[in-house]
Amino acid sequence: MTTSAKSVRGLGAAGAGTQHHIRQRVTAVALLFLVPWFIYSIIHACKAGYEGAQTWVAQPLNAILLILTLSAALYHMRLGMQVVIEDYIAKSGTRQALLILNTFAVIALAAATILSVLKIWFTAGA
Repeated sequence: MTTSAKSVRGLGAAGAGTQHHIRQRVTAVALLFLVPWFIYSIIHACKAGYEGAQTWVAQPLNAILLILTLSAALYHMRLGMQVVIEDYIAKSGTRQALLILNTFAVIALAAATILSVLKIWFTAGA
């Protein structure tokens, strides 16, 4: 049975379905704008060679947008994989292990990519 308070708060059967749905849609909208910029910029940065790509990443606007793109893409991936794991993995222990692995993998990837961009950005002038 569903109480009226639960209906008003927008909580689904798992307790946070609406919040998960909104986060997935927000990251999708963000990626709708960031990915075309990313593809266009990467194509032009790569035409200039390795040094040109480093110079491109070292520009503050490009570095910030690159970090935002990577962060949004990784978080969107985490949310999507969470849904797949929750829907298709029947064993509770395996499901929990995969959800934890999913989160740690995204944190590791985010840390590596963000630190790489920041290193290029901050060491460009040195």
